[in-house]
Amino acid sequence: MTLRAATLRNFRNFSSLDVTFPEEGVVILGANGHGKTNLLEALYYLVLFRSLRGAKDRELVRFGNDGFFVAGDLGDRRVTAGYEVRGRRKKVTVDGQERRKLAEAVGVVTAVVFSPADRMIVTGGPAARRRYLDVVLALSVPTYLKHLVAMRAALKQRNAALRRGKADEALAFDTSYAMSASQVACSRREWVATWSDRYASLIAALGESGTPILLYHAQHGREDDDVASLERSLASVIDRDLQRGMTTVGPHRDDLELVLDGRALRRFGSAGQHRTAAVALRLLEATSLKEARGAAPMGLYDDVFAELDADRQARLLTLIQDELPGQAMIAAPRESEVPRALLDRPRWRMEHGHLAT
Repeated sequence: MTLRAATLRNFRNFSSLDVTFPEEGVVILGANGHGKTNLLEALYYLVLFRSLRGAKDRELVRFGNDGFFVAGDLGDRRVTAGYEVRGRRKKVTVDGQERRKLAEAVGVVTAVVFSPADRMIVTGGPAARRRYLDVVLALSVPTYLKHLVAMRAALKQRNAALRRGKADEALAFDTSYAMSASQVACSRREWVATWSDRYASLIAALGESGTPILLYHAQHGREDDDVASLERSLASVIDRDLQRGMTTVGPHRDDLELVLDGRALRRFGSAGQHRTAAVALRLLEATSLKEARGAAPMGLYDDVFAELDADRQARLLTLIQDELPGQAMIAAPRESEVPRALLDRPRWRMEHGHLAT
């Protein structure tokens, strides 16, 4: 996938930016805090229509303004996203047509972000790894986002009934939750089973010794994800759920387990092993999207190479050529922190929200 041009209005520290990108991508240099990551965030906003850093839409609006606008041109397609603070309204269009349901626009632009914060996928709680799975599957499995949205809606209603102490009301949502949750869990399991061997080979290619394993871990040892089994599981814990005011069983509580030499990588891995696993997961994401969509996604690299030693840099660059051969947007404070092999791209400079090309 190639992004030909982008337009930003009142997004983060950008008042106005119109930029045309080379087919191979660019290297963006500049001191921290001047807008390099904000630009990558704007580009990725066109993928999922949400902040890659977890910020709320109103937090993306440049101070003192009423909203923001971001647009991307792919040559044959155009995607736009706008947000108005008043009314908290978001408007997304694809090829000039407004899409009322975001699921209809998700994935027109595809990209994979590499950043030092990716270590949190490995070292953080289960929610970070579930989000990783949800993003990959939302972009690669056509029906996944629909089932995920339905599952979350039913879960929200069930939890609200639990907080009110209404067991019968909560149980009334079990079927609708289980119907969508079973699809979510099955898609996650299938993805992990399909890509676990590739994950292990990427870990080895990045220079890590040991035996890595990628597992889908269901809460309470749940083995069956069919609707009836999930309904039985929900009914069996209704008393506990009432006490806690929340649903304690289901895919919304599951985890993507990363194991190295028989031990949980999150708890027992070194900082270097955490970085390697995080990079491997991002490369796996790129490979999965490339296979599902027939084209390599755009690579967004946010100051990621400085954390790697020369050997791991060289190994990563080799893998990037295989897994992400398309357009690369590389942000770094200094040219010395960009691998020489990537400096054949045009070098631009970012200062105080202004881009010098």
